[in-house]
Amino acid sequence: MADKADLMTKAMQYRKELGAESGSPVDVFSLAQNIEGLTLVYYPMGDKLSGMCVRTEDGNCVIAVNSGMSLGRQRFSLAHEFYHMRFDDNMTSICGKKIGCGNDIEKEADIFASYFLMPAAELESRAARFAAAHADGKLSLDDVILLEQYFGVSHQAAVIRLKESRCMERSRVEEFLKSSVRGRAEMMGCATALYRPLPPDKQYMTYGSYIKQAELALQKGLIAAGKYEELLLCAFRSDLVYGGDEEAEIID
Repeated sequence: MADKADLMTKAMQYRKELGAESGSPVDVFSLAQNIEGLTLVYYPMGDKLSGMCVRTEDGNCVIAVNSGMSLGRQRFSLAHEFYHMRFDDNMTSICGKKIGCGNDIEKEADIFASYFLMPAAELESRAARFAAAHADGKLSLDDVILLEQYFGVSHQAAVIRLKESRCMERSRVEEFLKSSVRGRAEMMGCATALYRPLPPDKQYMTYGSYIKQAELALQKGLIAAGKYEELLLCAFRSDLVYGGDEEAEIID
């Protein structure tokens, strides 16, 4: 299994490749849509799988994210699958629900995802500032919530990563992991989208290379309009076939 320093380096390397700043929070979904040859599929997969990655023989990739899980978990799952897409030679990977489980390559992908979404220097700097406000110099549950809100990760991902921090009281890790935080986040004035799944009407969707390739095939006359619409419907893009609830575009 690769060591954490190597995985941290890979995470920072890939952030740079994708044009993300070294320490800032990233919109991992937007980054995915700009990766050449990647198709991103949102699909509810039940409560045991969080995502999967399939590499085709021509080098393209399909990443599926469990849209029935919380937004924070979806973001982590996508970053996890980035590792398989960029650094794993296997053709197919399946990501389980629990972070830090599975074989060595799955554990590596989890560590990579953690560093990709929560760069070490920025996380520790923010954690230290929060911890300094307390007499014991350790993070509170509210601090952890603010950190996961800032980096856009699930509560589980934040607590597991913060176990490494000198600002975390180790004896409270299990307590924090078992804490139900959505209500507390609301009381703190935080948005709670991070702890919720996508709305039901948004849980089936496809973006990226598949849509582009279907459009290109139609333009080149390789497929008829009927086949093009069939391909879009198979990708859950009825909005592109029939039109959706369009909002007025605001140009600013």
